Amino acid sequence: MAALAAASLLAAGTSYYSSQESKAQPATTTETEAAKFFSRDEVRKHTSKEKRVWVTKGDGVYDITEFVDVHPGGERILLAAGYSIDPFWAIFSVHNSAETLELLEEYRIGNLLPKDDDPSYNALKDDTKAITQALERLFKNDPVRDPQLMTRSERPCNAETPPEKLTDDFVTPNNLFFVRNHLPVPEMDAHVEIEFDAPWMPDTVKVSLEDLKRKYEHLDVMTTLQCAGNRRKEMHDAKPVKGLQWTQGAISNAVWTGVPLKKVIEDVCGPIPKEYEDKLQHVHFHGAEGYGASIPIAKALDPRGDVLITFKMNGTELPRDHGGPVRALVPGHVAARSVKWVSKITLAEDESESHWQRRDYKGFGPSKTLEESKYEESLSIQEMPVQSCVTVPQPGQVVDVNERAVDSRVEKSVAVKGYAWSGGGRGIVRVDVSGDGGKTWIDAKLRKPGQQQGREWAWTHWEANVPIPEDALNGGKGSVEIVCKAVDTSYNEQPEKMESVYNVRGVLVSAWHRVKVEGILKAMTDRTSSGNTNQ
Repeated sequence: MAALAAASLLAAGTSYYSSQESKAQPATTTETEAAKFFSRDEVRKHTSKEKRVWVTKGDGVYDITEFVDVHPGGERILLAAGYSIDPFWAIFSVHNSAETLELLEEYRIGNLLPKDDDPSYNALKDDTKAITQALERLFKNDPVRDPQLMTRSERPCNAETPPEKLTDDFVTPNNLFFVRNHLPVPEMDAHVEIEFDAPWMPDTVKVSLEDLKRKYEHLDVMTTLQCAGNRRKEMHDAKPVKGLQWTQGAISNAVWTGVPLKKVIEDVCGPIPKEYEDKLQHVHFHGAEGYGASIPIAKALDPRGDVLITFKMNGTELPRDHGGPVRALVPGHVAARSVKWVSKITLAEDESESHWQRRDYKGFGPSKTLEESKYEESLSIQEMPVQSCVTVPQPGQVVDVNERAVDSRVEKSVAVKGYAWSGGGRGIVRVDVSGDGGKTWIDAKLRKPGQQQGREWAWTHWEANVPIPEDALNGGKGSVEIVCKAVDTSYNEQPEKMESVYNVRGVLVSAWHRVKVEGILKAMTDRTSSGNTNQ
């Protein structure tokens, strides 16, 4: 039963390998060690750093003690100590990759005795099937998802919007909004209460969602949310990282309805006492499923920051996959700070103690390994860098290349669409698009959200007819490389090379977006003496 209890605890609170980007340095496994055999009773003795941390997988025994400190889920991995990790990997499917198996194998210290030869085998303790079933029950109430979503892990569900769908509608339909879950979706009563706490408050105060809806003005804020790992696959292709292989669809845009967090804090927690004015630096959001994060208090209390406690998405009740019945919304910041299923809000001097605040969602230099990356010295990701992507066409797609007469020459072009966005409320002033790999550029036509300067929380859609080199097509067809880069209202511009923004975490991917397609020449469509018609 101990294993079953550990399984339930791990599934309820663990962070899995979506953020596992590197490894600790295990002791080198020798042939002699690989030939060692251990009983299950011996494995069960190793459940702490002091005693060493052992786990099993299949017939292998692994000493993962040195890995514990860099495990993305922190010491929650200890809940599996002394037992098989097979059930956890069967459920948390993101583990099932060749890279993760290779990583684990480096920690192998020997083999597990066959059941029939192991007098300590206990079916109740060691039956992985029973543990797997217990873990599966944790996900039995997960909502049904749209099959159009591109699943990157099934349990917990992580799925992106099909890239070509991102520019079909300016506001992403709820069913196609990307899903980023760290743990099973919790069951929350519609009559949920949110607990508020601050250092000067003698007791915490609970406020019902019904009271929030009744007492405060409802605001609609159109906001784009983007996962920190959006476009990770491109970075992985340039230099391998381990984690969810998001393409460019871990981003979506919606109209969120809620009440202003600033006003609620002022009413529930009262004025900030003078002795705390300089001490208070953060606001924590606690999720009902065990996730947590925090944001700077300056953002939370900024009347122009538009931080909301939300309960509607695109005019309907907040879907469960997106935090229903209630979540935080932090416009302009990484989506990881817009905590779903909010159950408690705390004003504090220090940032959240949550693993996902202290040991995840941070960036490091291009040459740093995870072991060299000092989380305690690195700044947590909040506002996101400028970003743009081509959504149409997609890589490898066969596209029509149009011809038209321009003055005394014939111009070949490809129709292209995409999105651009920047964090911190910075809007997009220009998107540059190239049909020759970045040698020459044109300005794209922009469709902007129409929001106030400094509060441009939503993305910009863009389109362009992009000229390609005259010699790009040989015999009427050939390869074309389309490139885009965006410039925001602070004139921040996307860097050219992926290598310059590489980091072992695979986050903040903001290099030029490149798409290679196969072009097929169409007949000449029109004749004009005007120049480029994108503007």
